[in-house]
Amino acid sequence: MIAPDDVEIRVVGCLVEKQRTTPDQYPLSLNSLRLACNQSTNRDPVVDYEEATIRRALSELGRRRWIRSASGHTSRVAKYRHLIDVELNLPEDQLSMLAVLMLRGPQTPGELKQRTERMHHFEDLATVQRTLDDLIGRELVERLERRPGQKEERYRHLLGGGDGTVPGPAAPGDTASADSAAAIDELPGEPDAVAVVEVAEPAAAAPIDSDRIDRLEREVADLRAELAELRDRLTP
Repeated sequence: MIAPDDVEIRVVGCLVEKQRTTPDQYPLSLNSLRLACNQSTNRDPVVDYEEATIRRALSELGRRRWIRSASGHTSRVAKYRHLIDVELNLPEDQLSMLAVLMLRGPQTPGELKQRTERMHHFEDLATVQRTLDDLIGRELVERLERRPGQKEERYRHLLGGGDGTVPGPAAPGDTASADSAAAIDELPGEPDAVAVVEVAEPAAAAPIDSDRIDRLEREVADLRAELAELRDRLTP
């Protein structure tokens, strides 16, 4: 069977995370799961999946027996729970470690200790390393080669998806340049000097707008998640 893709990995990671951190709101509805996948905090990369994309991933995960529907006969809202701990025979520490790796990509032991705290408490870095070694022995995780300038080793999961690496964010000036280049292509026949004037102005304002938009998007995502969780709680 073909390995799970990035969307499937994100969906499973979210189901595990919400089960461990907000058990009173678990299992998740399709809408809550979409918001969990798309939230801007504790995710790398940040995505914007549509419901149809989530549905397709749920269908594939169902075939793998990694998830199942958890809706009762009287429930009007379909809800889903993961089964990955059962299918892969994962104890709590390994399950939590894999969830964070699925949601945030390659990380160092120090980052993993900090980011798994809400799901599982590791006493120290030695216990984190033992769990990583156990997962490596099961061929569920691998150690990455250190890159130039890196002091710590990083680890990534081997459950599927991409290679776990995410391109760094473009500098505000780079984004503005790309947008401006597209604008130039749409203006055939304009003198080059005019094109230069068109690209120079927005680049200076980009950092301010980008920071403000990012902050607003995080606030909206958090509000949507809270609303979805409240709606699920009130829905029988």
